[in-house]
Amino acid sequence: MDSCLDLLAFACLSAPLAWWYSGRRARAKAVNETAPVQVQDERSSGDLARVNAELLRANAELRDFAHIASHDLQEPLRMITSYLQLLERHYGEQLDPEAQEFISFAVDGATRMKSLIQDLLRFSQAGTAVASFRPVSAGVLLEQALSNLEVAIEESRAQISSDALPVIVADSNLLVQVFQNLIGNAIKFHGDHPPSIHITATEQDSSWVFAIRDNGIGIDQQHGARIFQIFERLHGADQYPGTGVGLAIAQKVVERHGGAIWFESQVGTGTTFHFSIPIQHAMAMAQTNSTC
Repeated sequence: MDSCLDLLAFACLSAPLAWWYSGRRARAKAVNETAPVQVQDERSSGDLARVNAELLRANAELRDFAHIASHDLQEPLRMITSYLQLLERHYGEQLDPEAQEFISFAVDGATRMKSLIQDLLRFSQAGTAVASFRPVSAGVLLEQALSNLEVAIEESRAQISSDALPVIVADSNLLVQVFQNLIGNAIKFHGDHPPSIHITATEQDSSWVFAIRDNGIGIDQQHGARIFQIFERLHGADQYPGTGVGLAIAQKVVERHGGAIWFESQVGTGTTFHFSIPIQHAMAMAQTNSTC
């Protein structure tokens, strides 16, 4: 039944997602194919202006899609869920157990679809929202992420610790999502014992490299290329809830900061996720912000 509900959710999302993704790829391909030729052959300001206009138009379409995801796609789901709940409330006693189960499955499917849409919106915003790069304490960002995860931490009895974290130049709202998604996964995919999570940061090759280590179920290294793909899940929804978007968002945010994200893991022992924030790239983005 879980697979059927996921298939239904994916089918309902596939049309707008295909429209968004195909349009984005087509425009990106046009820019990638035409920009080098134009810049190399003509070197004219007019050509550069056209390329910039195309990029701005592509970003505008992504923002339009974000609006559709946040409102137009969610509104029908609210109506479906509301009427199903009304049906259950007013006629529940007249329905047999099988019919009540059908309603429960339908409400659960609508709830999952809403989560998919909201995560897809966050994924889109991670790549298109206007970023504000400013000096900020990574420790403060960690505290905000832990505050957002307060309920999950209490329910799982997770023990979370960290070394002293540096001041970095970053977009606070975006980078909080990275900490929150990685720590949230460490809490979710714990083994028989309560989660034990430790966060560190070291300066390596002109970058701050953060590490989030846990004692969870671990990840088979053969899935390394899959886990950062959007909607990719290694476990069924009946085992671990989620939409498979968190790591894709984390990767997009880190890459937007000029960094990279990777992991080391051993099944049954735990996982350490690493991500880097290049110092010079971040400083350049901050200077760009200050001149805008």
